[in-house]
Amino acid sequence: MSWSLLFFLFTSFAFSHAQLTLDYYAKTCPKFDDIVRDISLKKQMEHTVTAAATLRVFFHDCAVDGCDASVLIKSNSFNKTELEHDMNHSLAGDAFDLISRIKTALELACPGVVSCSDILAAATRNLIVIAGGPHYKVPLGRKDSRVSNLPNVEGQLARVNASVDLMIKKFQPMGIDVKEMVVLTGGGHTIGFAHCKEFANRIFPNADPTMNPILVERLRKMCANYTTNKDMAAFLDVISPGNFDNVIFKNIMKGISVLGSDQILFSDPRTKPFVELYAKDPVAFANDFGKAMEKVSVYQVKSGAQGEVRKRCDAINDAHH
Repeated sequence: MSWSLLFFLFTSFAFSHAQLTLDYYAKTCPKFDDIVRDISLKKQMEHTVTAAATLRVFFHDCAVDGCDASVLIKSNSFNKTELEHDMNHSLAGDAFDLISRIKTALELACPGVVSCSDILAAATRNLIVIAGGPHYKVPLGRKDSRVSNLPNVEGQLARVNASVDLMIKKFQPMGIDVKEMVVLTGGGHTIGFAHCKEFANRIFPNADPTMNPILVERLRKMCANYTTNKDMAAFLDVISPGNFDNVIFKNIMKGISVLGSDQILFSDPRTKPFVELYAKDPVAFANDFGKAMEKVSVYQVKSGAQGEVRKRCDAINDAHH
């Protein structure tokens, strides 16, 4: 599962979140918050990779035509969906299982009311909090997309070998500046992990000179059979994996980044000051990450007649089966 930069890279822009409100379900589904929180906590306790997996699915969803749960839709004989794109093949099953569990519980409590896109946005925030990250506001009222097409993904997500120039260029249209780009990258990668193929070029056949030699040897042993064992993965924060904290930035400064796309943030003069800031100031990191996530979570949301509330999250309501 590639925690490449850049699940938050968007190439189009527009904010259509005027109709979202924090108390959207107060009357129609008063148990919404409790159900999402309780099931998210239970799932994270069962499988500690759930937070990282769900955050990644959230970014991959929002990056393609906005935060509308289009990435959750499965292909059928009539249509190949976003899930078929190679960059989505490694999205982890724990995230989809979590969304399905929450949706099932909410359909029992308040049938046909809560959208899958709201579930994904709220569950992502809750899991970040459980992992030790900041609590930020998630306005609700998103509608689910009726469309999910494989070709829509191309060009929306940058791969792990992206340059800083490309990252900045991708973020700009959605109003994300360089500082926010750095904080979102760190926030995504502090609890994330990547499959060996995503960083193999940094350790085989020759080591990337910017990588700490001890880390090189450790990853070489772990990934020795990565071409046959494609499930082998490494935590991106090798010091405090699974904990939402600013250690990822300290790692970058010490040359113990698994991804080259993280390491270059310390060598580029546009991004280096923010790596240094967040490495020394965990409060600034948490606060700035929360604010940036608020911005991402309302990116190109659908409202009103622009979408629907799906009965099940993996299929549009009038899908052929």
